[in-house]
Amino acid sequence: MTVESTAARKTTRRSSGAKRTTSAASAKKASAAKSAEPELVQLLTPEGERVHHPEYDIDLSAEELRGLYRDMVLTRRFDSEATALQRQGELGLWASLLGQEAAQIGSGRALRDDDYVFPTYREHGVAWCRGVDPTNLLGMFRGVNNGGWDPSSNNFHLYTIVLGSQTLHATGYAMGIAKDGADSAVLAYFGDGASSQGDVNESFVFSAVYNAPVVFFCQNNQWAISEPIEKQTRVPLYQRAAGFGFPGVRVDGNDVLACLAVTRSALERARRGEGPTLIEAFTYRMAAHTTSDDPTRYRRDAEREAWEAKDPILRLKAYLENEGHADAAFFEELEAESETLGKHVREVVRAMPVPDHMAMFDHTYADGHALVDEERAQFAAYQASFEGGEGE
Repeated sequence: MTVESTAARKTTRRSSGAKRTTSAASAKKASAAKSAEPELVQLLTPEGERVHHPEYDIDLSAEELRGLYRDMVLTRRFDSEATALQRQGELGLWASLLGQEAAQIGSGRALRDDDYVFPTYREHGVAWCRGVDPTNLLGMFRGVNNGGWDPSSNNFHLYTIVLGSQTLHATGYAMGIAKDGADSAVLAYFGDGASSQGDVNESFVFSAVYNAPVVFFCQNNQWAISEPIEKQTRVPLYQRAAGFGFPGVRVDGNDVLACLAVTRSALERARRGEGPTLIEAFTYRMAAHTTSDDPTRYRRDAEREAWEAKDPILRLKAYLENEGHADAAFFEELEAESETLGKHVREVVRAMPVPDHMAMFDHTYADGHALVDEERAQFAAYQASFEGGEGE
């Protein structure tokens, strides 16, 4: 064997090894890219194609499918009108649900009338499903009341501003109905940011130990105001349930069918006396956290654009059209109904009284407080500075 042929053989072996290394690296990269996609329950793809799941599946009529679509469209229309009203100075603040319609409508429609809901301050779609007049949601954001509806009339609790506290309320309520012997269930909503609160973890402990009939529904919209989910947890949120001794499941939060199927299953499990379940609805907050937030300061447009391709309303519309479950007349009628709803919301809000700017100082302390008196005087002077000027 010559030196030249030996060198050639070495070169060939190096070349072959390099190819194998490149091939392995490519395979590893492809595998990593695939694993980056979260494993979740999905029944309707972003393209509107129906898929099936061995454990969670659902069979709905064309009328029921159209009903879910109508719920999402009208909820989004109400939400966009509320956002516009805040921008026009009619509301002090608004927390938009844009992009989270499927998570809320799907889970909301899984409830029975005798079930009870504990929301945060963004569950406008769930309120719609519970029959709460949407205009009643706006009084608190205008500053003219502390709620706007009777929780017992719809089994839908008042909005909770304090992060996570409603999960403890839900757990206690669920423990109570279990002791009463009722077969109803409780559904508690919270966000990915609230999952870091002590109240949420304490509610997990109590619900597990007492086998409470409660379903925890976490809408993971990827951002806790300006903090990404990576700064909230090192593991997928639904996996936290295992540490407390009950099951957790992650669902495509932009798939209304999957959200309905998974939530219905969890509620039925609770009613059978099998205890709590944690549902993580993997979705995205396409709008700002609230109207006082500017998401352009902490997230990129490309991220939102990627999620817009997974829009919950567009995917169900594609399915309805592809399967012939809805015609042009249905969509035209819904558009007209949407405009009527928007007009009604504007009229009701503008007919509400002007908030009393000084009322917030009246009941801070039962017996008064020197610092509050000072702040009241400062705020009164600030308001008076606009009288008769351009600020008025």
